[in-house]
Order: sequence, then C-alpha cells, then structure tokens
Amino acid sequence: MSDSDKYPADSGRRRFVKGVVGGATLAGVGTTGAAAVNTATFSSGKGGGSTQAYAIENTAGPAPRGMPIIPIEIDGDGFIKGIWPETQTLSQGGVEVQLAQVDDFKGTGITYSQDWFQYCGVQSYEGLQPDFDSDNYFRSDAGKYDWQQETYSSGDKLNIADFDDYAEWGNDIGQAGLGKPATGTWRSQDVENVIPIQVLRSKRIEKAAQDNDFLAAATDQGVLAWLNKCTHFCCVPGYKQSSDAAKFNAEDGVYCQCHQSVYDPFSIVQTLFTALPRPE
Repeated sequence: MSDSDKYPADSGRRRFVKGVVGGATLAGVGTTGAAAVNTATFSSGKGGGSTQAYAIENTAGPAPRGMPIIPIEIDGDGFIKGIWPETQTLSQGGVEVQLAQVDDFKGTGITYSQDWFQYCGVQSYEGLQPDFDSDNYFRSDAGKYDWQQETYSSGDKLNIADFDDYAEWGNDIGQAGLGKPATGTWRSQDVENVIPIQVLRSKRIEKAAQDNDFLAAATDQGVLAWLNKCTHFCCVPGYKQSSDAAKFNAEDGVYCQCHQSVYDPFSIVQTLFTALPRPE
C-alpha cells in the first residue's frame, strides 16, 4: 500500500449530507480500477465488489474513507432498531449469490445493501449472513458513557426515551449540546463475533433530515447510527470518549485512538470502495 493510499490528502470538506446530493458524480470515480478488482473478488467468496455506501465522513488521519451508516427506525415502544434489507438472489460476476439489498430504499432511489458493511472482517460475522435470524434491535454493550452504564445492562435494547436530554447532554469532552451518544451491538445475539455500532441523537441531524430525502429515510427523531469499525485497521472509535481527542482537534468528532483517524458524524457522504466477499 502506498503512502498516498494510507494517508489521503485532506479534502477540507466538512459538510452535512452534501455528499448525498452530489453522490452521482462520485459513482464515476475509479470505475475501471474497481471493475478490475471485482473480477478477483467474486471468485473468492459470496458477493462483494464495487460498492457505494453512505458514511460519516473521514476528515483526518490514515482511514481511507468514512464509516457506513445503518438506516434506523424506532418502534411504537421507542426501541431503536437497524433496518436490514430483504434477501434477494442476484447474479454477480456470473455467480448467483444471496444478498440483503433493497434497490430503492424507501423511495429515495438509493441502493442499500449489506455490502456497505463488508470490510474489516465483518463480512465473515454470523450477523452479516443475509438470512441470520435477528430482530435487528440495537442493544447496549457494557457502555462507554456514564449515563449508559447507569441506565442499561449489557444486552438491553436502546430506547429513544433515554435520549430525552440530547439537546443539553455533555461529558466535559468538547462542546456540550451537540447530541447524546450510546454504544452497542447489532445482529449479534448468541454469536461469537459482535457487530459494534454507535448511535447519536442530535438536533443537527433532525434539521438536516428535513432537507434531504435519504437522511429523512435513514434516521428517525434525530437518531443516526453507524457501523463502528474504523476503516483503517478495524479498531472501534468513539464519539466524545477520549480526552486525547482534543490534541487532534477531534473532541467534537468520532476519534479512533489507535492511529488518530477522525470522523465527522454531522457530515454524511457517499463513498466508493470494494466490499469484501463473504467467505464460502
């Protein structure tokens, strides 16, 4: 891997969902190279290949791209769940594969697929099998925040009512009032490998969703979620979890302590990458 691949130039872009609006332009970038990679990808497993995902933007550090968001919905009792697409049988590279994918997500024209999450080894996790039996609710892990440890036991479903103070919440890291976070797992009950997620409820997310069809479809009541695996070396970053983040101007972003990658949860962009195939 070249240095330019490991440490891409800082684009200076810090915006919320402008990448969604301009995503069609990105789709044509690097298409020839991606197709060449796909030929090898299809032969080594199930699915994978050139993928356009929506992600919280990587703004600093060695991570090559953002972390993919997980579209969510909130049920009648206030519990938060990730949306899992229906399983289809598709032909990819001349091979029929089972893939959880919806081609027109909630009428937005966006293809939402499990391919968004097939990197960093997650493609081999039980929870990412298209037909894995799960209710798709987000469940608390041990908790990275004091409020979460006081409210939940590990395995409890996250509930919107516990985020009621999201417009004021703070923990002495960065600016208070930007949003209230929690950490947890998704599609990971009774399995060895858990899928780590992070959720954030924010007024800024609520406002942005009013002006963008995809974000309105992928969030609910100001709640945004993403797969919490750094795209650099697969560490688990955190939003307002480390006082060291301030050294890298990341106190109000998502910061990975392993190698100082930084992500902006208030900037949703479209990313083009090669999703790894699920093992045979």
